[in-house]
Amino acid sequence: MDPQILAALDHSQLIDLTTTGRQSGQARRLEIFLHNLAGRLVISGVPSRERTRAWLRNVEANPSVTLHLKQGLQADVPATARVVTDPEERRRLLEGVAANWGRTDLDVMQAYSPLIEVSVAGYPR
Repeated sequence: MDPQILAALDHSQLIDLTTTGRQSGQARRLEIFLHNLAGRLVISGVPSRERTRAWLRNVEANPSVTLHLKQGLQADVPATARVVTDPEERRRLLEGVAANWGRTDLDVMQAYSPLIEVSVAGYPR
């Protein structure tokens, strides 16, 4: 893998994420924040009791995603995502997300925030 991409993945950043629509099969792209938590790449979102995000349902149906790096380095990085459902793992990862965002409502995040872990071939080094 390109060393510049590896270096870019070492930092939390705003990206675009492309998933495949679970019903349409069409590419769906959204702007979202990628967190690097000690080498683990995770994506979460603001807690919502009302709905499950479409992008999360898309990942459940098809885990192949593309990370579009756009801060400094511009690159499209193929990846595989998995929805994090284990309560203990969710809590550990969301502690890092909450710290990055300056949030103090970890119990609400644990209950209602979408959360995926993203794997990129060759990362971490």
